Amino acid sequence: MAVLVPLFISLGNWQWNKAAVKESRQTLLDARAADAPIRLAATPVDAESMRYRRVTVRGTFEPQRQILIDNRVHHDQAGYHVVTPLRIEGTAGQEALRVLVNRGWIPAGPSRATLPEIATTDGSVELLATAVVPGSRFFTLGAEPAGAEWQTVWQNLDLARYRTRVDFPLQPIVLELDPASPAGFVREWPRPDERIERHVGYAWQWYGFAAASVGIWLFFLLRPYFGRKGSNA
Repeated sequence: MAVLVPLFISLGNWQWNKAAVKESRQTLLDARAADAPIRLAATPVDAESMRYRRVTVRGTFEPQRQILIDNRVHHDQAGYHVVTPLRIEGTAGQEALRVLVNRGWIPAGPSRATLPEIATTDGSVELLATAVVPGSRFFTLGAEPAGAEWQTVWQNLDLARYRTRVDFPLQPIVLELDPASPAGFVREWPRPDERIERHVGYAWQWYGFAAASVGIWLFFLLRPYFGRKGSNA
């Protein structure tokens, strides 16, 4: 009891807190969606202060360092998210600041060995997007490929890993391209509170395990007492 009840309660609190975080982020997204877009600076920004802000940015895509995020499903069809670095206008040279732009979903080809062809706009483009802060903890199916050769297909959008693979500075945010902007694909972005009911359900399940453990413990604790009382009668 001393181990199980605190364990079940802590697991329930963990799931409840995950639901609370998703709910607060959805509230923030809804609030900032009504704000006018701001211009993304050509200098590094604070990631958290930019979360879910609508931004405009002008720059040039660099598809040679583009990646495809694997296992993205749209209407039950497997595909990829296309993530392309954008060199922000106003900076030049190798030290020019870039930002990763998630341009949306494309379907996978008939074979995993053949990657889809992706058209990319040449020259300067003006984009409207929503800034998101990518996660830092991921579930991966096996180790990511190592070596100097550029890997196009990634399991997750790992910004820290991406920084180690390129030789240019990068904004600490990712832009989810607005459906009204050019140079994109299918853009139906998941809500921050997606599947929040699952976390709430798991939380009540763990709390239920804690309550059941207490009930079972009390039953076996008091059973001898009631047994003796009945025999005396």
